[in-house]
Amino acid sequence: MNISANYGAPADKEQGIKVIRTAHEQGVTFFDTAEVYGPYTNEELVGEALSPFRNEVVVASKFGFDMDAGGALNSRPEHIRKVLEGSLKRLRTDRIDLYYQHRVDPNVPIEDVAGTVQDLIKEGKVLHFGLSEASASTIRRAHAVQRVTAVQTEYSVMERSVEHNGVLDTCEQLGIGFVCWGPLGMGFLPGTLNGSTRFDANTDLRSGFERFTPENLSANEPIITLLRKFAQEKHASPAQISLAWLLAQKPWIVPIPGTRKLDHLQENLASVSVKLTAAELMEMDAALAKLKVHGGRMSPMHMRAVDVTQ
Repeated sequence: MNISANYGAPADKEQGIKVIRTAHEQGVTFFDTAEVYGPYTNEELVGEALSPFRNEVVVASKFGFDMDAGGALNSRPEHIRKVLEGSLKRLRTDRIDLYYQHRVDPNVPIEDVAGTVQDLIKEGKVLHFGLSEASASTIRRAHAVQRVTAVQTEYSVMERSVEHNGVLDTCEQLGIGFVCWGPLGMGFLPGTLNGSTRFDANTDLRSGFERFTPENLSANEPIITLLRKFAQEKHASPAQISLAWLLAQKPWIVPIPGTRKLDHLQENLASVSVKLTAAELMEMDAALAKLKVHGGRMSPMHMRAVDVTQ
């Protein structure tokens, strides 16, 4: 996402292609995009970048917004079918390996969504079904119609709602993989932002997020201080500690850190070699439990699209 949109102005296309292809060369096999990133431009970029080795990688994309209606939620069956064709074309492929509902549409029964994707799987245009920012009950209802392969929701050392709202428990019970978006706290956890950081209101979504106000960036600094302490002990960076913590939670949890920079890509990939012991994880969790996270994770408008059905 952040190569093409939402965290500042788009990166240069050739730079984006180089980052994606370098990731593949380094062993990355799972690439996540969505029609709404850009919109459309990120799918086009990912399609071009992956085209030489499309059959060696897994491509995930998402549906659920209606670009012709100002980005309103729309998971009606006919809309899903229509936008899938656009995504296939932009991604230069004949199938999408993992197709997520980007946000739950309260106006369309999740059983209808799951049934539509099931039909697309039978047609071979989609291989697996996923949900994003869905509640535990919605996951169960969808899974009863069509097996849910993965659930994607924000999860990091500073955003742990899924530990308490039943989502992770449901995934474990049903054998569903969990994909963490925002594993680096939308850019906060590497420790390069502070109270004087400003975000462009025209190009950066974070300009409207509570957690990224100057006051809350400063108030959340103790989280970075804690990560730096562990990073120093492990000869790693705060970003690597954050990713290593997620990787240590469950074997079926996969973080998807995004970047447009080659040095950040290498830093992120090196987190696989950072191993936190059980004692270190306990120490980290005890220290984190004493820290308050200041500010909501997204804007009120964005949070309204998060499914909290019980």
